[in-house]
Amino acid sequence: MKKYLLLPIALFSLNGCTTTPVNEAELAAELAQGRRSREALIIDQAIEADSYDELSGDKELFGQTHINVHAFNGAALVTGEAPTEALRSKIIGIIRLVDDVKLVHNKVAVAEPSDLQSRARDAELADNIRSALDKIRTLQGFNPAMVKAYVENGVVYLMGKVHRNEGTVVINLVRYQPNVKQIITVFEYLD
Repeated sequence: MKKYLLLPIALFSLNGCTTTPVNEAELAAELAQGRRSREALIIDQAIEADSYDELSGDKELFGQTHINVHAFNGAALVTGEAPTEALRSKIIGIIRLVDDVKLVHNKVAVAEPSDLQSRARDAELADNIRSALDKIRTLQGFNPAMVKAYVENGVVYLMGKVHRNEGTVVINLVRYQPNVKQIITVFEYLD
């Protein structure tokens, strides 16, 4: 069994063992909209935690790369930067071996890791998008917990299990946010 101590900025492995931390508020919000089971949500959290554990244990990757892993229904979205194609390939190879990963969306750029200022702009943009999603009132039954928005170097990645009309509204909403360079959807469509 593995144990994790998750901190906002870093992930530290303890004693080589991990348990998957369960974000109960996130689970409750997603369960309320009824599109994914509790088990699917917990598996996705485990994929993310296990991915970070595996990546942080590789000394060659540590300090040379900036990687984010987000999971949705077993699909892992991997973003960030690696300075060489070899390191990028190594990262994706590691993620593919993580338990319960069904699909890997490789969005890792071959580039030097982004700086803290760039990451702060991305975090601000992601917060603005989440706030905008909370204000959607034109879609009956829409819950912003259905959509996950992640930002890397101004590129917005949207994940979720949505109907096409919901996806269209979300994309159009994100399109008009300042500083969005590109939108990449990784939606699972229900229709």
